[in-house]
Amino acid sequence: MLIDVHAASVSFMDCLMVSGKYQMKPATPFVPGTDAAGIVRAVGPGVTGFEPGDRVACSHWTGAYAEVMSAPDSKAVHIPEGVDFDTASTVLHTYKTALYALECRAAVRPGETVFVTGAAGGVGLSAVDFARYLGARVIAGVGSDGKVELVKRYGATAVVNYRAEPLRDRIKALTDGKGVDVCFDNVGGDVFTEMTRLMNWGGRLMPIGFASGEISSVPMNLPLLKNYSIVGVVAGAWSEKFPIESATASERLMQLVATKALNPHVDRVFPLDGVTDAMTSVANRAALGRLVLRTR
Repeated sequence: MLIDVHAASVSFMDCLMVSGKYQMKPATPFVPGTDAAGIVRAVGPGVTGFEPGDRVACSHWTGAYAEVMSAPDSKAVHIPEGVDFDTASTVLHTYKTALYALECRAAVRPGETVFVTGAAGGVGLSAVDFARYLGARVIAGVGSDGKVELVKRYGATAVVNYRAEPLRDRIKALTDGKGVDVCFDNVGGDVFTEMTRLMNWGGRLMPIGFASGEISSVPMNLPLLKNYSIVGVVAGAWSEKFPIESATASERLMQLVATKALNPHVDRVFPLDGVTDAMTSVANRAALGRLVLRTR
């Protein structure tokens, strides 16, 4: 489909991709941007669920930072009444990662303790919000005190600033020494290494991303002794392999946003020619939730 883009969200994955540090490296030149929202301009042969004039959110590996984007119909979803383009552009990558990780891969149960690192970023804040929706007890990990109030507002019952206080001591204190049931880790590096020793019996340690730039190794006696699992999560690959399940998840998420059961956070909106400032802010971890480029 061709979509007239009204808004596109800016992600850390986009920053990695333009700097050649993401695991998938598109041939250059390419237009960055994974997620957008707008109005369908045209559909190709075989597309039956959409038609010109429909309001949609869509995703693809590239192409969102533009006036017109192409996307497969399997990666698009109708935008419900009451959901604006800015908000809709932030849902698919962030909340689908949270849904796939926490519900499909970790099978989080009500009352379990979920620790989310990088909790004030786009994917992290969505994970806090979705874990709260699932009935989990959420501990948010952040890198500065200025992010504490936001993650609390989104459902965190406790917050750890791992740049200012000992992560191990705080997690043990918050879990009566048992450790967390699920760790949704966006950071990698030293934080992930610490969490390998802070999992509860039968827990699920989930590497989501490596914002620190460091990929850690795990002494395999640790998951053995605690019977915890290390569960990889790449929601984009899941969407490629299971397009029907992915499309169903997209529709469900949009309805949850429309009913306010989930609440995407748009931090700031930039014009399209402000893309450098927006991407720099995300790369420097100065964004709370999602930043949006408004094309029209």
